[in-house]
Amino acid sequence: MSTADAVTAAVAAVTDPELRRPIGDLDMVRGITVDDGRAHVGIVLTIVGCPAAARIESDVRAAAASVPGIRAVDVEVGVMTPTERKALTEKLRAGRAPRRMPFGPDSLTRVILVSSGKGGVGKSTMTANLAVALADQGLAVGLVDADVHGFSIPGLLGIPAGTQPTRIDDLMLPPVAYGVKTISIGMFLRDGEAVVAWRGPMLHRTVQQFLTDVFFGDLDILLIDMPPGTGDIAISIGQLLPHAEVLVVTTPQAAASDVAIRSGLVARQTGQRVIGVVENMGAFTLPDGTVVDLFGSGGGAAVAAALSETAPTPLLASIPLSPALRAGGDAGLPLVLDDSDDPAAVAIRELARTLATQGRGLVGRSLPMTLG
Repeated sequence: MSTADAVTAAVAAVTDPELRRPIGDLDMVRGITVDDGRAHVGIVLTIVGCPAAARIESDVRAAAASVPGIRAVDVEVGVMTPTERKALTEKLRAGRAPRRMPFGPDSLTRVILVSSGKGGVGKSTMTANLAVALADQGLAVGLVDADVHGFSIPGLLGIPAGTQPTRIDDLMLPPVAYGVKTISIGMFLRDGEAVVAWRGPMLHRTVQQFLTDVFFGDLDILLIDMPPGTGDIAISIGQLLPHAEVLVVTTPQAAASDVAIRSGLVARQTGQRVIGVVENMGAFTLPDGTVVDLFGSGGGAAVAAALSETAPTPLLASIPLSPALRAGGDAGLPLVLDDSDDPAAVAIRELARTLATQGRGLVGRSLPMTLG
């Protein structure tokens, strides 16, 4: 292999951080020549002002410089023409028509809705940490923040305010945080906006666009952080994703668990399958060994028992109350990565392993674990 061919191969293997594919496969590499140890590399970005431009250029320069015999690298950066962008979006869709939802019953992606009967039970914090734990196990994970009125996922994942998806024609590329591709209405608000005062039709359209216009690529799992209760969005997602699975989050107290049962029952009315219950803010142990059940006990088991009257519904995990879990959410640093020894982090990681091996949607992908 000539030195120029070696440089071409090295540059082509560089991964686009947004599309998560080699730039060679995305037709982003242009003419490469080598002259007396100096490599001249041409690449094109998808759009003007591509947010990943600096990283791609740096990675391309490093890849070319890693080839034996290369002493200097020149990188020329251009932008795709409209025709080239159209060809790219068609390749990314892999034959799927524009604005067609890719997460139907025949998809290999497992869709899991994380729901709760009421707010304040830590559902979004649980969803964010669970997504990161799954991604840390090597799975391709997407996360849709469907809690339009109470969106919090960007903050929980440390996505800076003002971050927006990159647009390639009619495709939106979601920001990636801790390996999780994420979309939220909070990424679309103008400066100074903090409230979304929408009713049914707008909410339905927003969720539908998140599922059709956002390019997640090939996912193993798509988590959807649901709004609390059984309102418009729950009904819309029931219509759009009747095959989805549902994870019900509650706290141990009866005030939360009684309402959580309803969210599971409504999900079943749309044909969705409740795969289990997660009890959050459970009993925790003080350094002296004292066990404190600040929010009571038994709520998760009660929800699982009530839902099991119509179909087996296990209590998958009880997550102990953890100040560190709350602090990590406020800081945008998921506890499952920041302090993996914290009892709450240990329980969430175990929950992630349980879900990853549970079954539907993962068979057929190359995964780093044995599937059940």
